[in-house]
Amino acid sequence: MPTLSKIDLLGPQVQEHLSRGALTSMDKAKTESVWQRPYVNIFKHFKLEEWKKSTKEGDVTAVMDKTLKCTVHRIRGSIPAGNYIQLPKTSTQSLGLVGRYLYLLFKPIVSKYFVVHFDAVTEDSQVIRISFSNLFKEFKSTATWLQFPFVCGAVKGSVYNATAKTAKQDLVGLAPAGVKWTCLMMDLHHVLSFYLNRHYSHLKSIKLCSNMFVKNIFTSDLVFEPSVTVFKANRAGLVLHDVSPMPREMAFLVPKGENWHDIYDYIRFPSDGVKMPFDSIQRGQSSPLKTDHPTHYSPVRANPRTVTVSKAVQDRVSLIQQITSPETAPCRHRRSSQIIKNIPEIHLDTTVSPHRDKDNREWEDENRKGAPTKSDECTKVIPADDGGIHVFAGRSGRVVAHKCSGDTEEAICTKVSTPTRLPGQKIKDPKGLQPDPILKLKKIIGFGGCTVKCAAWTKSGSAVVYPCHATIVVMEVDTGQQRFFIGHTDKVSALSFNGNTTLLASAQTGNVGLVRVWNFNKGSCLAMFKTHVHSVSSLSFSFNGGVLCGVGKDSHGKTMIVVWNTAKVNRDGEVVVLAKAHTEVDIQVMKIASFDDTRMVSCGRDNIRLWRVRSGALRSCPVNLGEYHCSEFTDVAFEEGHLADKDPADRTLFACSKSGHIIEIDYKNVVIKNARRLFPSQQKHSHRREMVAFNSGAGIAINSISVSAAFCATGSDDGYLRLWPLDFSTVFLEAEHEGGVSFVSIDPTGLKVLAATTTGNLGYLDIPSRGYTTLMRSHTDRVLAFSVDGIRRHLVSVSEDGTIRVWDLDSMQQLYDFVSAEETPCAVTFHPTQQIFACGFSSGVVRIFNVGNSSLLAEQRQHRGQVIGLIFSPNGEYMYSAGSLGSLALYNATEEDHHVIRILGNVVARGSYHGPDALTVSSDSRYLAFVGPSEYIVTVMDARSLDEIIRVDVSILDLETTTLDTALKVCYPSAAISQLLVTTSSNKILWLNARTGRLIRQVCNVHKTVSSSLAVSEDIRYLLTTGEKVIKIWDYHMKQDINFQVFIGHSETIQQAIFTPDQLSVISVGDAIFVWDFLAVAGDQDTSSLPSSQPFALHRAETPSIADGGELFQNSGMPRQSVPVPSSSPPQLDVSAIERNEQDEFLSDVEDKDDHNQRDGSITVKRTGDSFLQVHENVRCGADVSSFLRPISCQEHQEELEEPASIVGDGDFPHSCTRPDSYKHFIARFKTSSVSQGAVLPDGKEDLKLKVVIGYNGNGRGNMVWNPDTALFAYSCGCLVVVEDLHSGSQRHLTGHTEEISTLAVSHDAQDLASASGGPDKTGCCIFIWDVTGGCCKKVLSQHTTEVQAMAYSRDDRFLMSAGDYRDLTIALWNTRNYELLATTRVFDPVHDLAFDPTAVSEFACVGVGAVHFWLVEQAGNEVQLKVHRVSIPDEVGAGELTALCYNSDSVLYTATNTGKICAWDTQHNRCFMTWDADEGEIGIVQCRGYRLMSGSNTKKIRLWAVAAVQEMRLEGTGARSSSVLLEHEMILDGTVVSAVFDDIMDMGIVGTTAGTLWYINWAENTSIRLISGHRNKVNQVIFSPDESHFATCAEDGSLRVWVMHSTELVVQFHVLNQSCLCMAWSPTLNSRECADKQQIVAGYSDGTIRLFGVLKTEMELKIHPHPVAVSAIAYSMDGEVIISGGKDGLMAVSSPRTGITVRVISDHKGSPITTIECTRKKYDEFGLEGCEMWLAVSSDRRVSVWAADWHKDKCELIDWLTFPAPVKPEVYDQSSLPPSLAAFSPSQSGVVVYVGFGVKPEITLYSLCGKQTIKKIALPHWATSLSLSPGGQLIAVGTNGRLLKLIHYPCGKFQDFTRHNDAVHFIRFTPSGKFLLSAAYNEVLVWEVQKLQSNLTNVQYL
Repeated sequence: MPTLSKIDLLGPQVQEHLSRGALTSMDKAKTESVWQRPYVNIFKHFKLEEWKKSTKEGDVTAVMDKTLKCTVHRIRGSIPAGNYIQLPKTSTQSLGLVGRYLYLLFKPIVSKYFVVHFDAVTEDSQVIRISFSNLFKEFKSTATWLQFPFVCGAVKGSVYNATAKTAKQDLVGLAPAGVKWTCLMMDLHHVLSFYLNRHYSHLKSIKLCSNMFVKNIFTSDLVFEPSVTVFKANRAGLVLHDVSPMPREMAFLVPKGENWHDIYDYIRFPSDGVKMPFDSIQRGQSSPLKTDHPTHYSPVRANPRTVTVSKAVQDRVSLIQQITSPETAPCRHRRSSQIIKNIPEIHLDTTVSPHRDKDNREWEDENRKGAPTKSDECTKVIPADDGGIHVFAGRSGRVVAHKCSGDTEEAICTKVSTPTRLPGQKIKDPKGLQPDPILKLKKIIGFGGCTVKCAAWTKSGSAVVYPCHATIVVMEVDTGQQRFFIGHTDKVSALSFNGNTTLLASAQTGNVGLVRVWNFNKGSCLAMFKTHVHSVSSLSFSFNGGVLCGVGKDSHGKTMIVVWNTAKVNRDGEVVVLAKAHTEVDIQVMKIASFDDTRMVSCGRDNIRLWRVRSGALRSCPVNLGEYHCSEFTDVAFEEGHLADKDPADRTLFACSKSGHIIEIDYKNVVIKNARRLFPSQQKHSHRREMVAFNSGAGIAINSISVSAAFCATGSDDGYLRLWPLDFSTVFLEAEHEGGVSFVSIDPTGLKVLAATTTGNLGYLDIPSRGYTTLMRSHTDRVLAFSVDGIRRHLVSVSEDGTIRVWDLDSMQQLYDFVSAEETPCAVTFHPTQQIFACGFSSGVVRIFNVGNSSLLAEQRQHRGQVIGLIFSPNGEYMYSAGSLGSLALYNATEEDHHVIRILGNVVARGSYHGPDALTVSSDSRYLAFVGPSEYIVTVMDARSLDEIIRVDVSILDLETTTLDTALKVCYPSAAISQLLVTTSSNKILWLNARTGRLIRQVCNVHKTVSSSLAVSEDIRYLLTTGEKVIKIWDYHMKQDINFQVFIGHSETIQQAIFTPDQLSVISVGDAIFVWDFLAVAGDQDTSSLPSSQPFALHRAETPSIADGGELFQNSGMPRQSVPVPSSSPPQLDVSAIERNEQDEFLSDVEDKDDHNQRDGSITVKRTGDSFLQVHENVRCGADVSSFLRPISCQEHQEELEEPASIVGDGDFPHSCTRPDSYKHFIARFKTSSVSQGAVLPDGKEDLKLKVVIGYNGNGRGNMVWNPDTALFAYSCGCLVVVEDLHSGSQRHLTGHTEEISTLAVSHDAQDLASASGGPDKTGCCIFIWDVTGGCCKKVLSQHTTEVQAMAYSRDDRFLMSAGDYRDLTIALWNTRNYELLATTRVFDPVHDLAFDPTAVSEFACVGVGAVHFWLVEQAGNEVQLKVHRVSIPDEVGAGELTALCYNSDSVLYTATNTGKICAWDTQHNRCFMTWDADEGEIGIVQCRGYRLMSGSNTKKIRLWAVAAVQEMRLEGTGARSSSVLLEHEMILDGTVVSAVFDDIMDMGIVGTTAGTLWYINWAENTSIRLISGHRNKVNQVIFSPDESHFATCAEDGSLRVWVMHSTELVVQFHVLNQSCLCMAWSPTLNSRECADKQQIVAGYSDGTIRLFGVLKTEMELKIHPHPVAVSAIAYSMDGEVIISGGKDGLMAVSSPRTGITVRVISDHKGSPITTIECTRKKYDEFGLEGCEMWLAVSSDRRVSVWAADWHKDKCELIDWLTFPAPVKPEVYDQSSLPPSLAAFSPSQSGVVVYVGFGVKPEITLYSLCGKQTIKKIALPHWATSLSLSPGGQLIAVGTNGRLLKLIHYPCGKFQDFTRHNDAVHFIRFTPSGKFLLSAAYNEVLVWEVQKLQSNLTNVQYL
């Protein structure tokens, strides 16, 4: 096979040079790419006309194009794959083209499709195919293929253009008439990076497929402007600037006087315009390029150009927006009012101007073009790429930069040329937020960050300079006033002054070793330069400022010293490297000698060295330390003062060490003069300490030394600043600090000594007065949250350093501090009026403090996870707290103890990233909002009762990406405007109507990263957001041209920021506490856009009490637990309003107050739906309850066990009925149906026999058992126990339960099987004991009052143990010989799991909330007692709940936690001896076999661990390490793991998930195979293939599954995200075999779309959208020519499955949802109407229409219209819960319609179309919920809400009832042969076999 050599791919000139050897040394990559500049003409280079290096297939010819007046290639043919041009010739070759941009010059052929393929190679050698075509309807993406739809353009005035506005679909399709030649520029680098996150390497191949004309293809790294030719560019002088003219080879012919953009299309992909569909290729919405384009500085940079958009293209883009988004999403559709055409490039240089010139800061205004536009609905924010500086680039290139400084403004330290005056039209400046700047940094509370070892005095001694993270602070010591030097991008690590303190040098840490030199007096930056070192640790300026020395590490971690010449820095900003050197020694401090710029001294571990710069080299000389050579030296200082008769170098050098030594060195002679060791002496007097200098003893660690002419100061680890005489004879002054003193410095006057401590304090000692002044205190770790007391101007802050500090806002002084050593404070809030604050901790505790007397008022322990939200209501009556595990608490803040009013679980989104301000309360104290119960939902509650009012789903807004948008922060503005603000993970701010939840407006691209804080000013004029270390202040109403200002200063993520209550300041915290002056002038705000501030009426028909709030939640009464998926719905917020009866309003004030007063007398409150919560006082959290447990025998207190009581034994110890915050705990699915009491069960032969149960109940817990030895395999589905043969697949069904089965247990000999469920009518729990062999029930046990959580057999099968759920709280012990109750007891905490010890038959353990219970069964005759030892969870585990347990055979018990840990317990001593992190989520299953342990969690992961070393750890004791536990395997399944059983060697097992799937797991082969598949959500419909070989099911979750009928095996699944599949139909099979192979299923979805799926192709073949609402019924015509569909609005559509065109819309049923559509055959002229087919439609208003149709002739006429009677008073019924109206054609009686529905009474009506009358009625005892007629006999199957399946023989009216379902039977259908019947109840699908009817008519009942 021929291949292309690299020489073949080179241009002719390069080939010639290579032959001469000119390029033999050129780098390979350069050789391959140098010839490709500036562009490559691909057709010319590969000599396309010769077809040697390329290939053509099919109809490919060269023709003359009349428009271009040149030869082009025409590719045409009906099959694109058979007509194409391909480069290179074969797929094994590669083009090797590296140009970033690919230009394709082509024109689609009118009324045809075309396809283009590009194969690109990534840097990791992955080949990616990029395809685009007008054949593609939507964007598709895989790991190796990107498919983009192409929207063809048309000429102005064409029919396509004229009709574009009114068209509603098929925008991407056949090329229209008048399609234009197109220049397509594709950015291959961006496409791969954006869509696949890969880096583009080169282009491999190109394939152009029919039907199209193509002129040429080019690659280049330049962006060419097609409308500018080389001639025009030369004439305009643009050749060397940003405008790259189109080369002649690429140019299109433009007739004289014509405009290029009127004749041709120029498409850039990706486009700079925002349009929809977002991932389609179409012409951009841009502005044209003018020939007088302003020039730029760099001829290299290629900025994107913009083009003119024709009217046709604008209409086309507008139409796409209409189709894709019926409701406006303003952020998507509108561009910013500021269109930035060009930004001047700034060249960095090391020389700068010493002063900033105003003329250089503000550029000319004459060059701006076009007036700015306003958008009232949305502002498209231009993302800032300036590293956080507030920069706006205007049309003229003018750059405005705001620096966050106090009295000074930072000067740009780079040399910038004055911009050229640009031609243009003068316009008005864009209007921006005023004043500008609106913030001014006033104060910073903080010190250090990277280091607490640097600070400096000014020359006058009046101010101190110190670093605070990335900011340098100058503080006046007398007034406390601060000014700032801002510009560093990371934490400042070193500072140094020159001798007269006019120059300041600063360095920052991090990989970019940046150094800045500042003019200290002016506050401007003179120079900024990168160093050769990382993490600069020391800087030293020479006395005259001419030399700067720095120490750091190089890229290899070696110490490096650099010396710079800074003599010219004041004049022109020039800084030059004098010398640099590497050294192996450690250097902690390096200082330049004050008497000689070329001499330095350094110290470090084991060394002191003298350095000198000479002849450009840096050389050193070590000091001979002798016996002190192993000391760690921390600081050096020169002797001060100058004597005229002495050599300047003849002076003493002092060095200090960690060992307490002071070394005096003769600098001139480089010898040690003296060495002293300092340590504290014995206490001689009670009030006086003395320091003595000796040469031996236990010294003190000295960190810093400073020497003046008269004395020396030292700072040491013991916290003392000490002043010594120069002979160190004694201490004459000392000051004690809270922490070790890290730095000391004597001021130039010698009167004050500055001291810094390791605890973040900075202060000075005044020697004359002997007084000490603290200048600054600070947190030593990140500040997490704060709150402001506006009345007293106090600020409270909490930090990761474990402290709570109260500050005075005016003086910045710390007033109080509270220290928590064992837990971290993470949220804090001040009471609005009182002098108290509340603080939440990482342990979940909330404490309330009184600031006035520094006392603890109350402590609440309502949360187990971290407190992420804490807030008082503005009126001060209530307090709210939220925990990271989803809990929410309401407190009474009017009482000092702040007692709990209500607690809710699982309502707040889990996780700590919503903190510290996860809660927000409206200013009128009426509403509470937060993110939850999932991160996609924002919930609004009544602030006084926590009754849920409204939910807003934000996850469906973003149509542009497939990632889910989540809510992050919520904030209430003033209640006057009734709005709620939400920030999202896609960097948006949403304005929501606080009453309805509807979207008002949104702003996109708020920050580069997610916003960390959100606040609104009190006057609703300004909005504050934080993100990427910056603060943004916005115009709240977004009415400016530039709506925000940006301010920098923080070096870390800002944790929280707010406006102060007086609106005079803004405070932000993170690395430190920043206080900003808010300079906005409070004036008359524009209230024209605000709604009326008068209180709106709040009404509700009836306010339910809290205890009766079960209807406040949807469906099951539980918050949404499943993760929502992206939707293709219009961008409208999904708002679910709760309990709105008469008006769409909230609760009224009067009702709220009454409700509150009603609650005051009770401390027990019930939560809606999913949990019941009790609050108990005077119960110590975490107390050992074993003393409260006493054995209870069966004979004693039997009456007390009849119903749940709040006592244990005879005591009054209450128990909690709070639902545990654990998925392991079973909660039965909520059902509206109940078991029918009037069921008539067959007493003889049954007409139906249950054959197969499809599905597994993923809502159960431990509801699957498997015995590898006996092959017993059983699981539950609804109320059935399914025993399945794994070899044959046959099933046996154990029936008897009436409610959902919660759990199963099997004896070890596999003879007995126990199943538990709720009892009938909720009278108690039933445990059925089954004989596995015979399949019969041996006994029914009834002891627990509610559901059973877990059961277990003892190892010898003598005992069965059962545990009730969180409401029951009892444990029962049963004797398996006769299954009598032996003993029962009640526990305090809910139990999640239990297990018997395999090594001790009378011992078992159970786990739950807070502890492990070790139980012992003691038997004395007939008396059995249970004894318990309760062991609390160790604090080291860090979990509140143990969720699962299992034993191994070596006295080790393994328990799992809800935080993902596994703990190992020694069962001999009942102690936990090790734990390890086993998962990221909650672990619900653990199984141990030998030395292998399996875990399963809610992260969908199962993991296999090797735990052989655990036994050794148990024997070794507490010193064991968890690192010996090894992870062997891991698998990810389709849902949360709820059950698992493995064999004895842990090689294989079966695992069940919440998705309704049972998996076979083989660890040895690392495989997982589906054993049982089922639906997780409600099954809406079941259909059959015409040959009955397959059937299909569709469900609420959007899944459509195809099953094999004989084996019920799942073979195909189609899934549409975020839509419900409501109905479907199977295409009829005709006689032709070819048609049989094209079986299709058509399905209707909740978004109004209809999708056709190819069963054999397993792909979607067609998607149409005939309905604006959900499709509720659908059917094929008998010949399959049309699809008839009905929507919930009553409209019916007739569509073609071939073309997707809707040919007819029938509106006769408009206004009432269509429930049924059915087609059947008829005689051609029957009923006097033509056609061989008739069909009926039923609507929910009891109307049936029957139609005759001849679809080939487009005829459809009404045969009859049936209206069935309504009940006497229909208004008294709940319309939403009425039984459906259903009808069907009788298969045995032609022209008879069978109807059932809600009417006067329950009955089945048979209506004759021929006789126009009712011919029979069959009475029913219950309303029917489903209906099906058997094709093979005279049977009618009816489902009821009483969970009954009723089979009726309708000629005689005999019937039988069947009770196998666990919910209302909402769908039933016979197979086409009538042999089988499938019934569905929620997610259960049962397959019934229909028995013969000849012999069973005597065993039926009459209706």
